Amino acid sequence: MALLQRKHILIISYNEQLLIQRRILLEEAGYQVSSALGLKEALANCKDGGYDLLILGHSIPHADKVGLVRTFRIHCLAPILSLWERGEMIADTVDYLTFSDAPEKLLGNVAAILARESQPRRSGEQSWRT
Repeated sequence: MALLQRKHILIISYNEQLLIQRRILLEEAGYQVSSALGLKEALANCKDGGYDLLILGHSIPHADKVGLVRTFRIHCLAPILSLWERGEMIADTVDYLTFSDAPEKLLGNVAAILARESQPRRSGEQSWRT
């Protein structure tokens, strides 16, 4: 019996405590997780490719999010989830957007995105945007 391949998620944050908490949460849920703290490390990881999902933390400044999305898109076709807080500018080039609140909600969103993205798309169909 073949083992299912774990989904590989890249999480980026400028807040070390939140990055660690999210990484542990996702790993305990069974995901393979790579993480990056700060812009330099984030850019390097975005160039690695091979991810099933990119999660951008709400602590990342808007201009940096835009640059990270641009770099990630060059190297990977995976969807991008941006965590958002009220009053924050929205990076309109992300595929999914959610408030950065309860861990259970984050896990639910990640599972739903990965399930949706694993479904074959009809010709011309684009990613769902929130």
